[in-house]
Amino acid sequence: MASDLAIHLDDQPGELARLGQVLGEAGVNIEGFCAVTSGGGQAEIHVLVDDPTPAFDALTAAGIEIASEQEVAVVDVEDTPGVLGEVSRKLGDAGVNLTLAYMATSTRLVFAADDLAQVKTALD
Repeated sequence: MASDLAIHLDDQPGELARLGQVLGEAGVNIEGFCAVTSGGGQAEIHVLVDDPTPAFDALTAAGIEIASEQEVAVVDVEDTPGVLGEVSRKLGDAGVNLTLAYMATSTRLVFAADDLAQVKTALD
């Protein structure tokens, strides 16, 4: 089960490096991530991991709070123009309300939704 961890950090130089170092030193493989700033002095980072337990342990020990954790669907896709539209159309046509989407390593799309089972059904 892949998990997306949402983390809020101060929007300042070195914070993403600190997050990466903490996870790396704990042996946590980051399979994908997305980081954006809110304009309010905070950055929201989403980190994709296979097993959230070691990530939780390492981040907690470093004083980094995980704002939320959610199971996500990770979909292997071809690296071709239009693939995002194609996969997202299937989800939209199935009535899936996406709450999160980003690209992960190895050309994979990551989706969270109000109803994750609906995502899996729509893509099978």
